Amino acid sequence: MEFLALIDWSIVIQIIIIDLLLGGDNALIIALACRNLHPDQRKKGIIYGTAGAIILRVVLVAFAVTLLQIPFLKLVGAILLIWIGYKLIAQQDENQHTLQGPNQLFAAIKTIIVADIVMSLDNVLAIAGAAGQVSNPSHQVGYVIFGLVVSVPIIIAGSKMVLFLIDRFPFIVTAGAGLLGWIAGGMIVTDPALIKYFGEGIANYEITAEIIAAIIVMGSGEFVKRRHKKANAA
Repeated sequence: MEFLALIDWSIVIQIIIIDLLLGGDNALIIALACRNLHPDQRKKGIIYGTAGAIILRVVLVAFAVTLLQIPFLKLVGAILLIWIGYKLIAQQDENQHTLQGPNQLFAAIKTIIVADIVMSLDNVLAIAGAAGQVSNPSHQVGYVIFGLVVSVPIIIAGSKMVLFLIDRFPFIVTAGAGLLGWIAGGMIVTDPALIKYFGEGIANYEITAEIIAAIIVMGSGEFVKRRHKKANAA
């Protein structure tokens, strides 16, 4: 109890709010990655995927400023997101709700962690900024861990709700994959290396890049999915 009394709860609350607001798409990604798992494995996928993503996000916070300055890191991350989004749509109807076994579970967890890390590159700066208010620098990582851990139950509950909706409204998968493309487009035009090469003016095309990337993800994914359907029906 004495430990809890020493905590600056205003900072903890800031970290939780930032994590939930800026990372609000986490629940969607977790649900999309786990949607084709057997019902018995969905809970494991959600819990393990969330835990792995949170742990690696703490590491990202510790190196936030340095990571964001690495040339082409955002570009590579954007390409990964576009690929993940494409695969989510293209494989939408394959073995729906029947995938079972350690390989499929591991694949879902890996997708969650990779997507979360890429999308958290910008978000961790805000979290690091909130933690920076702690008077003792050695306690900053502890605040980050505590705040992120507290947000875990909310993310898990949100993932379960999105899974419930996906079962009834499959178009959410396409919309969610499009969101990944949108995020990827924004990351591409804010990559330090591209800004250095093309100039600051490239930022003016951020919305255009987001729209184009979202269309590419949804268009290519739907095209391949429909082609698979025709091939299976033949």
